[in-house]
Amino acid sequence: MDHTLRVCADGPDAAGKTTLADDLAVHLSRFRPVIRLSIDRFHRPEAVRRRRGSLSPEGFYRDSFDHDVIVEAVLRPLGPGGDGRYLPGMFDYRADRATGEVTVQAPAAAILLFDGVFMLRPELRDFWDLSIYLHADPEVALARARVRDLEVFGSVEVIEERYRRRYLPGQELYRAEARPAEVATVVLDMNDPLRPTVVRWSDPLRTIVQCLYDRTHDVS
Repeated sequence: MDHTLRVCADGPDAAGKTTLADDLAVHLSRFRPVIRLSIDRFHRPEAVRRRRGSLSPEGFYRDSFDHDVIVEAVLRPLGPGGDGRYLPGMFDYRADRATGEVTVQAPAAAILLFDGVFMLRPELRDFWDLSIYLHADPEVALARARVRDLEVFGSVEVIEERYRRRYLPGQELYRAEARPAEVATVVLDMNDPLRPTVVRWSDPLRTIVQCLYDRTHDVS
């Protein structure tokens, strides 16, 4: 493989995507350069994200992120025939403003670890060399969010409302339309994060694991 290995960690909110990608980055960076990106840096402006209503599940799924930029400024340049120049981010959703970031050159033989929700939607799925889908039951995700998101939302009541009316139904819409657990290279059950269970391990993964092995052991 003569381009950056593009890997995504997908799954519902609070499934453990960021933690998994961070852990992989620590391990793999001992052997090869790692590009660590998050979909949170590719939000659309709030006016676009909320145009269907602040609690709209469809708005969450369809309007939250700029997938055209992700494809054209990250995944294509890092893929076969690309020039390796990628955009590390574009928007600060908390400040609701563009960050003004510029493209940077990917190191040779790099591995991209890109985490976020909805990463296996039709617009993106064909660009991943390896995809990991993390499953967590809705009530498990909500229980984690009550702790993780308390500082962000200010109260458990607000968390409950946002998850039950926007985030969880938006994930249901995504699963019904994109069927991420059927197309991911690897599916992990993360209901117990200390004991993740492999639900599915696709045959194409063997080739990619071999590529990773070759890259991590062919160190000049």
